[in-house]
Amino acid sequence: MNNQKTPTNVRRRRTTAVTAAVAAGLTAAVLAIPPAEARTAPPAARSFTPAAAAATIRSLTARLGEDETGGAYYDKTTGALVVNVLNAQAADQVRRTGAQPRIVRYSMSTLHASEAALSRQARIAGTAWSVDPRTDQVVVSADRTVRGAHLARLQGAVAALGGTARLHSTAGTFRPLILGGDAIWGPGVRCSLGFNVSVGGQPYFLTAGHCGEAASSWSDSRGGYEVGQVVGATFPGHDYSLVRYDDPNSAHASAVDLYNGSTQRIDGATDATVGMQVERSGSTTGVYGGTVTGVDATVNYEEGSVYGLIDTDVCAEPGDSGGALFSGDRAVGLTSGGSGDCSRGGETFFQPVTDALNAYGATLP
Repeated sequence: MNNQKTPTNVRRRRTTAVTAAVAAGLTAAVLAIPPAEARTAPPAARSFTPAAAAATIRSLTARLGEDETGGAYYDKTTGALVVNVLNAQAADQVRRTGAQPRIVRYSMSTLHASEAALSRQARIAGTAWSVDPRTDQVVVSADRTVRGAHLARLQGAVAALGGTARLHSTAGTFRPLILGGDAIWGPGVRCSLGFNVSVGGQPYFLTAGHCGEAASSWSDSRGGYEVGQVVGATFPGHDYSLVRYDDPNSAHASAVDLYNGSTQRIDGATDATVGMQVERSGSTTGVYGGTVTGVDATVNYEEGSVYGLIDTDVCAEPGDSGGALFSGDRAVGLTSGGSGDCSRGGETFFQPVTDALNAYGATLP
């Protein structure tokens, strides 16, 4: 055995060499990691227009499915689009669009299942419900006519859904906003014209389905000459109708009356998004604005249930039925019904205009 000791200066040289080798290895490892600015990062959150927000929601829902998403809402002040998701992977996909992800408990498929349960167990006249993505719940409304056994039945149905639903009362009575609403007149009824459209190159206009069911022909003044005839109407279930102008050369501008001597040109249609700022034009009350509070809403009128509606805090009154809901230069919906009035405020539902356009093969002129 060799017990000879290594000189101190040799040990120091070896230690220095090992330290240098380790340092070189660490340096190489650090240099192998790309600098932060070179890595792929999701785009910063951006501002959306209402139409762009609706298109992004459609795209993300189609890509991720209703099991991984929980709806979305639009911040009209900042233009931000917030999309509810169930997991981090879905959140990453949302960020890539420039929208802001928000992790929630309930998926859209779960919330839709709660709506389906309500349809089976609590389809009571004077009730309505829609998904509110801001609270990740189905919001159930009951008007003042829901009392006694009907109210107890509704309360039991909502309680059975646990945290996926909540119940609140609303003033007034849910009803189609028709009188016995620029105005259109039928025999004994008044409604409002929604949007001028074209079908096969010919002039038509859209209004509410319950208006089309109430009268088969319409004029532009009380007791005036007929200007058009109803060629299609659906109510309940949906709430839209199509009226063909008698004169194939009728001027049918793509615009909405603002009741102040001016009009708003309409250049296309878009789906509603919760949080979207909208305006409604109707012949009883003129123009009032507000916010979309829910989509895919169900409302149970005495005449029957209507599905797939837009829920809003916009006021309306009888005669405003069929009138235009719009956001800037985009058509959004047709006035269906609701509760309250424009003195106290109210809750009003609208038929999505895109559904009516698709149903009749119509286009905005």
